[in-house]
Amino acid sequence: MSIWSRLFGKPKSSAPEQRPSESYKGFTIYPAPMEEGGQYRLAAIIEKEIAGETQSHHLVRADLLRDPELCAEAAVAKARTMIDEQGDRIFD
Repeated sequence: MSIWSRLFGKPKSSAPEQRPSESYKGFTIYPAPMEEGGQYRLAAIIEKEIAGETQSHHLVRADLLRDPELCAEAAVAKARTMIDEQGDRIFD
């Protein structure tokens, strides 16, 4: 280990953290909180295969939370609500 690494440590990765997906009523929900100014914006990707083609919807809300895990949980909950309300129309 070089002296610079010991003094300053390794730089943090800027790659987004991967979170497990969740299946819900035939849809797959991928929580994807977006870091913004020290907080996390509620966001997720909702996918479903329809007629052999994968459809995708990007869910982004104005809600900001300080904890990325709580934000991911809230994103999944919001995605479930959207699926319950709109079903396949979510991709229109």
